[in-house]
Amino acid sequence: MIANPEQPPVSEQDRSQKLELNKLQKRLRRDVGQAIADFSMIEAGDKVMCCLSGGKDSYAMLDILLNLQKSAPVAFELIAVNLDQKQPGFPEEILPQYLESLGIEYHIIEKDTYSIVKEKVPEGKTTCGLCSRLRRGILYNFAEEHGVTKIALGHHRDDLLETLFLNMFYGGKLKTMPPVLHSDDGRNTVIRPLAYAREQDIARYAAIRAFPIIPCNLCGSQENLQRQVIKEMLQGWDKQHPGRLETMFRAVCNVEPSHLADPNLYDFREGKRLGGKRQAVQTASPEPDFGRLDVLNL
Repeated sequence: MIANPEQPPVSEQDRSQKLELNKLQKRLRRDVGQAIADFSMIEAGDKVMCCLSGGKDSYAMLDILLNLQKSAPVAFELIAVNLDQKQPGFPEEILPQYLESLGIEYHIIEKDTYSIVKEKVPEGKTTCGLCSRLRRGILYNFAEEHGVTKIALGHHRDDLLETLFLNMFYGGKLKTMPPVLHSDDGRNTVIRPLAYAREQDIARYAAIRAFPIIPCNLCGSQENLQRQVIKEMLQGWDKQHPGRLETMFRAVCNVEPSHLADPNLYDFREGKRLGGKRQAVQTASPEPDFGRLDVLNL
């Protein structure tokens, strides 16, 4: 067979990268599909709002959800939303150009939360708390106004573990970010489709896909954040003890109230769980099987 002279030969590096991309995409599809199925994240007729920050996680989340949408067992709608917080130097043209190329419905919300955060938070203090509260309120209101049934955030497995240790070390609570969260007022439902996905897989996937990453100059440049301390601790454990993070995450999904010490969860006098028995994540009910989407052709 004579090679086509108009097509340059595929290098070994390109071939290797393509194989790696396919492997990562299958893995992330499997992780996201399984999380959707285990926690009933997406149901028929849902309007899912993908919140894009311009970081690797939210890009990967949108990319995988768009991919799954094509072969999902139920029909659901996806829209992309970015909150432009008016940070100095924010490249406001990048996300619209990227989303236009995808042909997906998108909205850019312009709110100057940057000025509020800089005014309220003393210099040198962590801005993340106030910034997150402001951002959450704006996105919640937008979702309600536009008939959104699920708000998808790009937090991954490592985020959930970091939050667990942040709350233990600094907050005195045993809690993390749940894969599904219903707001107290009942207006909104937050889902985290990347709950089973590893950050290193997402980072590599984003690099190969060449997503146009936008750094967060408001908080990303702050040094010595508590979360960064926890992240470095977990990364050190992962290097020294491979598999430890996977085991810890399994523990988050396998809680036994009677062997903790919270009387609000367990009646130690009567020897009974409060609020009913803990149910296994997977059930035998005939829910749409998102978890098997990894076997479909990519």
